[in-house]
Amino acid sequence: MATTTMTVQELTDLRLGALDTAVTDWETMSARLKTLSTGGGGGVNAKRLETEAKAADWSGINATVTKAFVTKTAVEFQDVAAQAQSVLGILRDASAEFKRHKAALRTIVDDVAKQNIYINARGGAVASLPSGAAAGNADIRKPTEEELAAAERRIKRVLWEASETDRIAARALRALAKNKHDFSGDGPGGLKEADDQQGKADADYWAKKVKESDPGEWSDKDVERFNETLRNQRDNPGFAERFATTLGADGTLQFWRDLAAPPGGAVDGERAKVLAQVQDSLSMTLATASHSDSPAMETWKRDVIAAGDKPFPIQGLPMGPSGFQVMSSLMGKGRFDDEFLNDYGSALIEYEREFRAEPKYLWRDTTDLNYPPSAERNDPFVGFMESLGHNPQASLDFFNDSTKADGKDLDNWDYLVAKGDNAREWPPADDGSPLGHDALGHALESATIGVPYDSDATPPKHSSGSAELVNRIVAEYGKNPDRLDESPLNDSLGNITAEYMRDVQDALDNGGDITTYGKNANLMDLARDNELQTFLGAVGKDPDAYGAIITSQQAVTTELVNEAFHDKEKYPNTLPEEVNLRVVPGGEIAGIMAESRTQAVYDDKIAADAEFNEGLATADKWAGRAIDTGLGRIPVVGDAAGWVIEDIREAVVENYTRDSSDEAQAERDKFLSSQRASSSSAVYDATYTAAIQAGVSEPEAKTMAGNAAGQVKDSYGQGRQ
Repeated sequence: MATTTMTVQELTDLRLGALDTAVTDWETMSARLKTLSTGGGGGVNAKRLETEAKAADWSGINATVTKAFVTKTAVEFQDVAAQAQSVLGILRDASAEFKRHKAALRTIVDDVAKQNIYINARGGAVASLPSGAAAGNADIRKPTEEELAAAERRIKRVLWEASETDRIAARALRALAKNKHDFSGDGPGGLKEADDQQGKADADYWAKKVKESDPGEWSDKDVERFNETLRNQRDNPGFAERFATTLGADGTLQFWRDLAAPPGGAVDGERAKVLAQVQDSLSMTLATASHSDSPAMETWKRDVIAAGDKPFPIQGLPMGPSGFQVMSSLMGKGRFDDEFLNDYGSALIEYEREFRAEPKYLWRDTTDLNYPPSAERNDPFVGFMESLGHNPQASLDFFNDSTKADGKDLDNWDYLVAKGDNAREWPPADDGSPLGHDALGHALESATIGVPYDSDATPPKHSSGSAELVNRIVAEYGKNPDRLDESPLNDSLGNITAEYMRDVQDALDNGGDITTYGKNANLMDLARDNELQTFLGAVGKDPDAYGAIITSQQAVTTELVNEAFHDKEKYPNTLPEEVNLRVVPGGEIAGIMAESRTQAVYDDKIAADAEFNEGLATADKWAGRAIDTGLGRIPVVGDAAGWVIEDIREAVVENYTRDSSDEAQAERDKFLSSQRASSSSAVYDATYTAAIQAGVSEPEAKTMAGNAAGQVKDSYGQGRQ
């Protein structure tokens, strides 16, 4: 990754005419030098000269001096030609890549302009709305914070790629030109080869420095330089594999143990901030390396797992963090190889299950392996769960797998998630909550949603495996809701619920005809047994989960109403009856969420209304996701789809934002009553809008909207119960 990122202005203003001219000139030069080197026109060439010189019968001084001179000169011609070909390859690739980057930038700028977003010279995304006079009577839609953030992420990616092209090309050309009096014939053939060579050279340099010095005694400047190298090379397979395999498994683990926790206690200040970056980049580096199946890398992976129970002390002391603890601290970022994660996780569970003590005693070591430093135990399951959170398929496979220990097989789900006699006792954090449950939530998110938990990519359609896992999650916590009291899992479970909102509403509709995004989680039986509702009520006490669920519920309900109007011929009921049926599940969910929020604010006093309002404000993406998973059933695209999403977002914020935390307990029922009215109002607006857009007369649209709103009030009450 480039240290200094190119700006939008710099990439936009980049003129490639001179570069293209240089490519043309070097094509000509390279062709001529190749002819001089190896022939082609039948004339004198260096290769022929070398052959004849070696075959000639030299005598006297000519046999030692002249022959060597002629031979060396011939070889130099060949090196000149090879180096010219390298320069050409680098310039040609750079030209092609910069054109691609410029085109990508232009496409993004044009795309986001349709959302009234302007990209400034530094790559920032800002709302670009006409003044009141310029807009006239037009209702100009303001972009959401989520849309602005998404635009900036797209721009940042292109600028990063352009900066990488510039960095690799510049370094390669400097390397070719560094010797004024000699030529080298082993230059790279293009940017990809140059990147590989540069990565391996950097890996060799730093691996040697690690071996020849004590990383704990590196100066701040050394740490900063290493950090810069990792930022540049962490996604480079050439660097990643060479660095890991040169150090070896034990050497890699000992290196981070020494750098992160030198004698004298926790590192603080600016160095600690840099080490936090080093930890993330080193994790991504090892993740990159893990995808190699070379013999050396396969050995490294086996040895890292084998070193899991080995202590890694400092300065010859007998005690220290185990290999599992050190390695897991380097697994929080990046996407590790599927097979490696499965093997590593199985070995970790086996070791812990066969240890004759609770995990809080096994992992009692508090060496500062994680930055920023804390006094928490180094539970290796935290880092391992984070790694599953970045690899959806590996995570899904792992939760569906089992591990044998002491001759007994036990499902990983039963050990890590379920409540049972053989379940893991997660070590407590400083606040008393299970230390690794936030990371466990991330792993469950990636397994069920199909993308890394912190990714904004559009998820694939739900597979049968991911849908079945959602069913297990709802069943487990629907039966044991007390396990979710103030649990770090709740925000992730809220995201999972929002992603599977169509499945949830289908279950509350008793398995109606609500189309799901891929395979159905089949929650109907859990709804009949009230476990689904109990699960929603427990999760909804968390402000972030509440925001995600309410926003997704409003989006799906809006879309279901639209579907009724546009596919009315396929339903056996009258249109008003169909609309009323379709708003019932959403109304029930709104009632459940209102009761959960009220309990959290008034009864349990574990959160304030301001936190729930913030949860609503930051849940923008779930409106868009619900529309995305609706299979295009709302007949709008592009700008019109943006309007629909914005209307949903505004409806959620307007109808569910509330400030009542400071009011007396007597206001509890008043709040619930107001939420009932707000829920019905949101459905009234959605139904009325859909009816008008479908060509229904205004009086009839109002009647249908009023009936739907009344239906929501009834189902809202059912949800509260």
